Amino acid sequence: MSSKAPLHNSMRVYHRYLGFFLAGIMAVYALSGIVLIFRDTSFLKKEKQLTQQLQPGLTAEALGKAIRIRDLKITSVSGDVQMFKQGTYNAQTGSASCTVTVLPVLVEKLTHLHKASTKDPLFFLNVFFGVSLFFFVISSFWMFMPKTSIFKKGLYFTLAGIVLTVVLLMV
Repeated sequence: MSSKAPLHNSMRVYHRYLGFFLAGIMAVYALSGIVLIFRDTSFLKKEKQLTQQLQPGLTAEALGKAIRIRDLKITSVSGDVQMFKQGTYNAQTGSASCTVTVLPVLVEKLTHLHKASTKDPLFFLNVFFGVSLFFFVISSFWMFMPKTSIFKKGLYFTLAGIVLTVVLLMV
């Protein structure tokens, strides 16, 4: 008698324990993903007054990059002071004062984890998590024997999910 477990049993075991291991990080990604959906709104954000000393004579584009405000538009100019929706910039002295909205510290850390890039040490965690999620997709097809009705129904749900995804991508 062979002591080697069939592939479907092994996949079920790997799927189960990797799922338990990643339960916490999956919750973090789920919550931070939901928060990121509302990043263009003031959901959970608080206003914060910032004053910075920048280089004098910045263009609107350079000023926006320096104070991290996208699509910054100068609305009016009074002498050396340039006004924009969120604050002011003195082109002579380089002094900038603006109001920004920020997430609470813990929520900001969670969303930073979600958005980590290759310049961030967390990107290894993101790659591992992405590969693990892909493993979950593949291993889920070994949860039930192929001849069972549950497996066949699962294939219909898989097909429906693929069709929904394609439709949403086309919109």
